[in-house]
Amino acid sequence: MFIGHLPAGYILTKKLQAKLKIKQYLWIGLIASILPDIDLLYFYLIDNRQHLHHDYWTHMPFYWLIIAAVTFSTLWLLRKKAYITAAIIFFSNIFLHLFLDTIVGKIAWLYPFTNQSYYLFDVPAVHDFWVYNFIFHWTFLFEIGVMVWAIYILRKQRHK
Repeated sequence: MFIGHLPAGYILTKKLQAKLKIKQYLWIGLIASILPDIDLLYFYLIDNRQHLHHDYWTHMPFYWLIIAAVTFSTLWLLRKKAYITAAIIFFSNIFLHLFLDTIVGKIAWLYPFTNQSYYLFDVPAVHDFWVYNFIFHWTFLFEIGVMVWAIYILRKQRHK
């Protein structure tokens, strides 16, 4: 996914804010919606693009489940209700990112039980510039739809 993570995170965070009857934590949701892609820094600067960045730990649900379990357990024991709400928004957006990457990217949903990665649609390499393979694939229309939906919610909110 190229342009869809941030607007999808905006949509999810706005829906969670409405459901939880809160107005804060938008930035936490937006940051979390793109956080797994922080591994792109390692991918380009250190790894020299030798491994698919979805193979790094930041794109493995297993590790995020462990981090979420530790976070929620700690916050529950400390009785930090406001922080639990922030954590719900944070981890919801992390997992939204991983679900969206599963559309055309490979995500190891069953790791550590298997290294098998899963995706819904294969994007064939038909263009020399790899980015074109994704933006000219029909699944990119889904990203455009997400972008339009986010703009609609933003405009609707600004008119209130």
